Amino acid sequence: MIDKRYRNAAEIVAQCPGLQDGASLLVGGFGDAGVPNQLLLAVRDLGLTNLTIISNNAGSGDGGLAALLKAGAVTRVVCSFPRSAGSVVFEELYAAGDITLEIVPQGTLAERIRAGGAGIPAFYTPTAYGTPLAEGRETREFNGRHYVMEMALRADVALVHACTGDRWGNLTYAATARNFNPVMATAATSTLAEVRQLVDHTPPETIITPGIFVTRLVAVAA
Repeated sequence: MIDKRYRNAAEIVAQCPGLQDGASLLVGGFGDAGVPNQLLLAVRDLGLTNLTIISNNAGSGDGGLAALLKAGAVTRVVCSFPRSAGSVVFEELYAAGDITLEIVPQGTLAERIRAGGAGIPAFYTPTAYGTPLAEGRETREFNGRHYVMEMALRADVALVHACTGDRWGNLTYAATARNFNPVMATAATSTLAEVRQLVDHTPPETIITPGIFVTRLVAVAA
C-alpha cells in the first residue's frame, strides 16, 4: 500500500535519494510565505557541503534557508531576489566570496523551472536581452524582436511547503504560500514536502500537486 508519510523532518531527509554533498535543491517560497523551514533545518543537520540552492529569495533572518547558508552548506545560489528584508547571512557570505550567485529574473526563473518539469530543454524570452544577464547566452530574432535562450532548471531534490497532504502525496496549498512550490515539485528527481495537516483523502478537484511528483511528506507544526 502506498504511504509516503514520515514521522518527522529528520526521518524524511535521511537517506533521501540525491540528497548528498554537491546536490542541487529547489526550495519553495516567496519571501517568508510557503518556505519549507523545517525541511531546511533538517537538511542543515545532515552536515552536507557544496550545495546549489535554486529559490526566489536567498533566505532571511537566521532560520530556514538562512540557517542552511550559515552552516556553510551552500556554495551557489540561483535566485531572483538575493537582497531582501533580513537577508543578512547571504549578504555576508557573498561579500566574503564564500558563495556565488546567479541572478535570474523572476518570471524567467518560474518558466525555467516549469520547463524543467515539463521536459522542455530550453526556451526563448525577450526578458534580459541587451543587459548583462544575457551575456554569454544565445540570442535570436523572431518577428523583429530579440530573444534570449534560457535553459530549463531541474534539481536533485525539491523542498516544498504545502497546506495539506495525504498518504499518496497529493498536496494542496493555502493562498500565497502556493507560489513556487507546485512548479518546483515537478522539476526534481525527488520531492520532499512538509505539510500543515495530514488528511485521509484529498478530493481530486482540489489537488494542486498530484502525488506522483511527491517522494515523501511529513506534517509540521503550524
